[in-house]
Amino acid sequence: MILSLFRKNTATEPVYAVYSAIVAQSRQPIFYADWGVPDTVTGRFDMISLHMALLFRRLRAESGTQKDFSQAVFDLFFKDMDRSLREMGVGDIGVPKRIQKMGNIFFGLLAAMNEAMDRNDAVALEGVLARNILGEATAQHVGALAQYLLAQDRVLSGQPAQAITGGTLKFEAAA
Repeated sequence: MILSLFRKNTATEPVYAVYSAIVAQSRQPIFYADWGVPDTVTGRFDMISLHMALLFRRLRAESGTQKDFSQAVFDLFFKDMDRSLREMGVGDIGVPKRIQKMGNIFFGLLAAMNEAMDRNDAVALEGVLARNILGEATAQHVGALAQYLLAQDRVLSGQPAQAITGGTLKFEAAA
């Protein structure tokens, strides 16, 4: 499991716990089997990115340790992506280029999601998902994923920042 791959101490355990919750939520079969997310390395990266974006949305208005916590989760995310690329056989020269590209994709997705979700604009969010995640999926799939993200955003907004930075991040099951 991901948690055993990196050295931990008591200060970083909450970071690992939150990242683990994000990965677990991103692996729900409904995304891939029912909602048209490609069950590929890219599709799984996209789903983790969406859930990471939700976390960052929740913690963005916070200051101090919450910002440090967000950065630590982000760093762990890309450390995990680096490890995954290496396991897939990408060489030492190719990994940094791919990580940079993944970072650019992530930040573009985060900015586009924030813009649509700050306005609570489901149609704009569907456009973001269609362009960045689902491509050829049906409007029904795009709509289901957009509604899921809006609902999860509300769920996370009700969770205290201290609980999250303490290692407790709870999502609702996708349905």
